[in-house]
Amino acid sequence: MPPSVRVTKKELINAAIELVRESGADAINARTLASALNCSTQPVFSNFATMEELRMAVVVTADALYQEYVSRETASGKYPPYKASGMAYIRFAKEQKELFKLLYMCDRSGEDVPAEEQSFTQMTDMVRQNTGVDNDTARLFHLEMWAYVHGVATMFATGFLDLDWELVSKMLTDAYQGLRKQYGME
Repeated sequence: MPPSVRVTKKELINAAIELVRESGADAINARTLASALNCSTQPVFSNFATMEELRMAVVVTADALYQEYVSRETASGKYPPYKASGMAYIRFAKEQKELFKLLYMCDRSGEDVPAEEQSFTQMTDMVRQNTGVDNDTARLFHLEMWAYVHGVATMFATGFLDLDWELVSKMLTDAYQGLRKQYGME
């Protein structure tokens, strides 16, 4: 009898990420993963108790990939850090359409997502430090700005439009400056 092929958890997650990139989140199931790795479905269920556990591991990995986009955009120094985070969000939507949809365009209301709250708090703190407003105003400011950025990103992710990066940058600056004016931060 030939030795069985050992498929690791990491290999399963990486294969699932590729499946999402190619065919969307609905493509993740034991059979498609087994086919992608040229193995039986047994490794899927020996590494993950449920398909939901695997899906959450894919979400965590997709989020780590998104965080790499934020780090690169911020490190480039091309934009101030707050704007860089918005540009990274939009770039991720453009370049990783299906992973963006997995993270930001599906119902995740039943999930506990502490990293999202931490990110929101960091962005709120950045607004507060940059503008001098109180925490509640900074939270509302960021929520409004994020809604705008998410709208642009969604149009990229769905193929609705494809804009030049300089125009996207100008749009974010205009929205940011408009909110500053709205909140009397001139």
